[in-house]
Amino acid sequence: MFYESYVFSQPNSSPMRYYILPLAMLLFHACNPLGSENDGVSDFTTLFEQSKGTETPTYTAVIDFYKKLANTYAAIDIQTVGNTDSGYPLHLVTLNPDKVFDFNSLRTNKNILLINNGIHPGESDGIDATMLLFRDIAQGNIQVSTNTVICTIPIYNIGGALNRNTGTRTNQNGPNTHGFRGNARNYDLNRDFIKSDSKNAQAFASIFHLVQPDVFIDNHVSNGADYQYTLTHLFTQHNKLGGALGAYLHQQLQPQLEAALAKKNWSITPYVNVWNTTPDHGWTQFMDSPRYSTGYTTLWHTLGMMVETHMLKPYKDRVEGTYALMQSMIQIIEKDGTTIRQLRKHAFESFSKQTTYATNWKIDSTKSTQLQFEGYEGSYIDSKITGQKRLSYDTTKPYTKDITYQNYFTPSSHITVPKAYTIPSGWWHIIDKLKQQRIQYRTLPKDTTITVEVYHIDTYKNTTTPYEGHYLHKNTTVKTSTETVILPKGTVWVPTQQRGFRYIIETLEPTAPDSFFNWNFFDTILQQKEGFSPYVWEDKAYTILRKNDTLRALFEQQKKDSSFAKNAYAQLDWIHKHTVHYEKAHLRYPVYRVLRTN
Repeated sequence: MFYESYVFSQPNSSPMRYYILPLAMLLFHACNPLGSENDGVSDFTTLFEQSKGTETPTYTAVIDFYKKLANTYAAIDIQTVGNTDSGYPLHLVTLNPDKVFDFNSLRTNKNILLINNGIHPGESDGIDATMLLFRDIAQGNIQVSTNTVICTIPIYNIGGALNRNTGTRTNQNGPNTHGFRGNARNYDLNRDFIKSDSKNAQAFASIFHLVQPDVFIDNHVSNGADYQYTLTHLFTQHNKLGGALGAYLHQQLQPQLEAALAKKNWSITPYVNVWNTTPDHGWTQFMDSPRYSTGYTTLWHTLGMMVETHMLKPYKDRVEGTYALMQSMIQIIEKDGTTIRQLRKHAFESFSKQTTYATNWKIDSTKSTQLQFEGYEGSYIDSKITGQKRLSYDTTKPYTKDITYQNYFTPSSHITVPKAYTIPSGWWHIIDKLKQQRIQYRTLPKDTTITVEVYHIDTYKNTTTPYEGHYLHKNTTVKTSTETVILPKGTVWVPTQQRGFRYIIETLEPTAPDSFFNWNFFDTILQQKEGFSPYVWEDKAYTILRKNDTLRALFEQQKKDSSFAKNAYAQLDWIHKHTVHYEKAHLRYPVYRVLRTN
């Protein structure tokens, strides 16, 4: 509901305009404690319903719908949080039967579900389904206990929603008009959660840490293979989630959701992670690293899942299936809410005490799950365009087959968890990202001498094409040394024993796949700033070798490599890198690890 202090701001307006709820509406809420409908105010039939399941509303229409709901029902609140690249703020809509919207109090005894919609606005199923869900709960058509709070971001990618068109979802069967995948700066926001290049991601972090949901749903539409299902689910990878919480997700939450939907005549299968081939031979579970929404929520021990409806199914069916799934999830949360909250509390406590942490994962080939998969026969036929073979599915030939689903992962590399990380104050853009995620840290009040572990970047590979505004590094390896260093006054000290434990490690350990190093935030250390002119350095290098028997012996050993021996510049560079003339900052990772022995 709206309060007198609640305001909406219009982007790019000066001065800012404020719209305050009239006193009459406040009196209406006071006289209607149950929040019954004011028939004279609003018609809550959606465009989706009016069009018989072929249309989705504009961004403005969606927000107006929720404002009217909040004006009419005391159990619904709407607020703005942060800003987006489009210039418009994000909205957070909250439904609480108790009509209380202070999250500091709600988190103590409520089950909280956060639903994210429109991250890819062309995939609008969740936008329409959530509008229907909130309306039906508010009007009493669906009963929700007072132990449950449901929150939604109505449309996350506002810029993409405003960029409406009829053609960019080439593979998709409706709606007739829809938004675009890229946001106002053409970012794919479902690759931005950890790097937070967009204002959208920064505003999402504010919402996420305000709400601190127990369960998170991100509504999508799939691309890929053809099959009989309208609904697929993409739960966060249970081994990576880890511990008792991961076991609950895998062994209880997922089976319960599948069974609940089956009772409603909605069959569902794990996300079909197959491209340009048929799924007959099985597939591997998608590994959601922290760049993705459910990978990000995993860092905070939130049970996350993406809904992936099938692109070729009618839009009406996809929206109704998404609705049924969210309703079923609410029922599970209400039944298991106490268990989920206890498991999350234990996860926060146990993870922050770990002495090792898995930074990379691989398929565990010793384990798998057998699925009865409902697909369509596929074959490769001659293309009428290219003359080559093309994939074709025959929907007149459905089948049910046992397939192997590889949904177990095992760590492929670990790090030893330090007591803390230190970050020089000059790397302010990294520190800003920690602030956005509510990471606790302190600054050193004076110069401090301490023994630390130092990383030097050893090897890494670059992507050859740009990816979401970056040329990503991958397969990064480091060399480690122990040094006594002086940390200057103002250095940031980040302890690992805190709620943000997993976020800290996933971003500050350079070998982690979505580390800040791999996202190019430390690329300046990869470029050598000072060099030498061979004709000048040649004489100095000769003098150094003549005076240093150990270095000369190492150099002669290195020259046994024929390619090195034939490369004069490489030889001079090798000598340079083994002297005081070589700059210490080159390839030296500026974030230090403070050992637990300190």
